[in-house]
Amino acid sequence: MAKITIKPVKGIQGAIEVPPDKSISQRAVMLSSIAEGTTEVSNFLKGDDCVRAIEAFRGMGIEINQKSEVASHKSEIIIKGKGLRGLKKPKKELYLGNSGTTMRIILGILAGQDFECVLTGDESLSKRPMERIAQPLRLMGAEISSGSREPSSGNREIYPPLRIKGKYPLKAIKYKLPVASAQVKSAILLAGLYADGITEIEEPSKSRDHTERMLREFEANIKVNGPKISIQRSVLKAKGGIFIPGDISSAAFFMVTALILKNSKITIKNLGVNPTRTGIIDILKNMGARIEISGAKDTGPEPLADITVYSSDLKGVDIEGDIIPKAIDELPILMVAAVFAKGATVIKGAAELRVKETDRISSMAANLRKMGADIKVEGDTVIINGTDALRGAEVDSFSDHRTAMSMAVAGLRATGETIVSNTDCINKSFPGFEEILRRFAPQDK
Repeated sequence: MAKITIKPVKGIQGAIEVPPDKSISQRAVMLSSIAEGTTEVSNFLKGDDCVRAIEAFRGMGIEINQKSEVASHKSEIIIKGKGLRGLKKPKKELYLGNSGTTMRIILGILAGQDFECVLTGDESLSKRPMERIAQPLRLMGAEISSGSREPSSGNREIYPPLRIKGKYPLKAIKYKLPVASAQVKSAILLAGLYADGITEIEEPSKSRDHTERMLREFEANIKVNGPKISIQRSVLKAKGGIFIPGDISSAAFFMVTALILKNSKITIKNLGVNPTRTGIIDILKNMGARIEISGAKDTGPEPLADITVYSSDLKGVDIEGDIIPKAIDELPILMVAAVFAKGATVIKGAAELRVKETDRISSMAANLRKMGADIKVEGDTVIINGTDALRGAEVDSFSDHRTAMSMAVAGLRATGETIVSNTDCINKSFPGFEEILRRFAPQDK
């Protein structure tokens, strides 16, 4: 079981590129596979989740090859799409490891197939709820059930492994999302490609829109009008090439590192700055962070820019409402920033954190308390009173990549030695994290 040992450092200086965006890499595999023609995906993340997506579509007859290896954590791949109806029934269960994004979004594609298959995952994924995805897809005509356990009385929740029997054509629906969720939205939109009529989704607040952008890139008949998104059956056409930007969720760890360490300045290059993902920047600026954005460019469906972050004196803020979906994956590292801010930071309405790879509210609270943080949890509200001081301790990732990296960053500003246990999970989204950490924050051997 891997672990990372961290000692405090005085500051960081320099420029980096973070790994490609995990969410966009996964979507590129899915949409390219059901498009007509060949797509070259450059700057593709070779993290565990993305590899699971590739293997799933290979298991359904799609040819996906590596064109070149750019670095240990990224590559160029070639996907030979077979169109909406070109997938074949897999010969065995599709094992998706720890990838909740792959499992949830792929259900939308499988809902429109004329075969049945089973999706499985590791122990952690098998504990993640899937009913909110299954419910709208059932309304469209798919059959989805849990292969692991029967729902208890009064609880209709289902968990992996999942058995799905698709139907073609599906029935178009109008669906109002009870909670903003890009994964649920994406599954319904992809199912809408296989439905008769117009499928319409209404969001309570804007969630990340990578799927909508990529569908437009593949010439899908999709329209966005405020909180409503509509789609109808379309032929997806390969566009030749897709470039995956740097992942802002991965960049967030080094953004916060620079902010909380004195005499720091770091530039993160070629970073994805999709407005539905920049909640982390908005929140940190509200906390008093000095962050500069430059070199904006457009390489296709996603905007890119360079971001420079300087040491800053942070202040506590309230984090709630529409900003939560725009920063949901960055809330763990924002909790670390809050520890070193002056005053109280209150995070409200973060229930989504409880159904990630682990219950991130519980994992972060337990770890930060162990290091001396003043943190209270009241339901789905987290209250952090800044202490500007942490002490080294032995903490655990709880098999969650974002918890692991957040605690490693916390250790850089703590007194004494911090040991983060069970860190293999970091490869899920940020292979090479420790290498970059050691380069910018050298540690004594």
